[in-house]
Amino acid sequence: MTGRSLRLSRRNVDALLTGLALPVLLLLIFVYFFGGAINTGTDSRYVTYVVPGVLLLCAGFGSAGTAVAVTEDLKGGIVDRFRSLDVGGTAILAGHVLASVARNLLATALVLALAFAIGFRPAATPAAWLAAIAVLVAFILALSWLSAAVGLLAKSPEAANGYTFFVTFLPYPSSAFVPTDSMPGWLAAFSDHQPVTPVIESLRGLLLDQPVGSTPWVALAWCGGILAGAVWLAGALFRKRVG
Repeated sequence: MTGRSLRLSRRNVDALLTGLALPVLLLLIFVYFFGGAINTGTDSRYVTYVVPGVLLLCAGFGSAGTAVAVTEDLKGGIVDRFRSLDVGGTAILAGHVLASVARNLLATALVLALAFAIGFRPAATPAAWLAAIAVLVAFILALSWLSAAVGLLAKSPEAANGYTFFVTFLPYPSSAFVPTDSMPGWLAAFSDHQPVTPVIESLRGLLLDQPVGSTPWVALAWCGGILAGAVWLAGALFRKRVG
C-alpha cells in the first residue's frame, strides 16, 4: 500500500513538485522579503530563527496530499476493490500515511539544504539532531493520520484540500515567524498553548543548542494525543463509509 501511494505521487508530477517547491519558496520569501524587517529579539540571522517554522509548514502542505489521495480512492471505488480482496482498512490508510511521511521527509531535506545554502548554521550535537528528528517525525506522523481522517470525512478531493487549510494555518499564529510576546495578548495566549508552538520551540532549541527544558516532552505529548485521536477517528470514519 505504501509503495502504491508513492508510485501515485511520482506519477502526479504537478502535485509532487508543488509539495516540494512550495516550502522552498516560502523559506526564500520569509528570509529575503520579510526577514530584514522582523526583529526576533536575538542576535542570530532571521534564517536561523525561521527554519523550524518552515519545516512545520512543509509538513502541513505535504500532509494535505494525503487527505486528497484518501478521498480520491474512496470516490474512485478503489477502496471497495481492495476490500473485496480482503485488504484491511488499516493497511490502506497506513499506506497513505507512510507515503506522506516519506514525501515530507524529502521536502524537509530540500528545505534544510536550501537553508544551509543561505546561511542557516545550527549548533546541534548529534544527540540533539536525533531528538529534533524524532520530534519532527512524530509531528509529521500525527499530521498525516489527521489528514487521512480528513480525507475520509470529505466528500470530494476539492473539499479535502480545503479542510486541510485549517491544519496548514496553525504555524502562522505561533512562534514560527515572530516571538509570541510581540503579538496582542489574546493571540499570544492562543499561540503559546496550541500544539505547533512547543514543536517549533523544541526544534529551534535543539538545533541551536539552547536550553529546552520540558518543551520536547510537551511537543511529543501533543503529537501523541493528536496521533491517537486521529487513528481512532480514521478507523471510525472508515468503518462508517466503507463498512
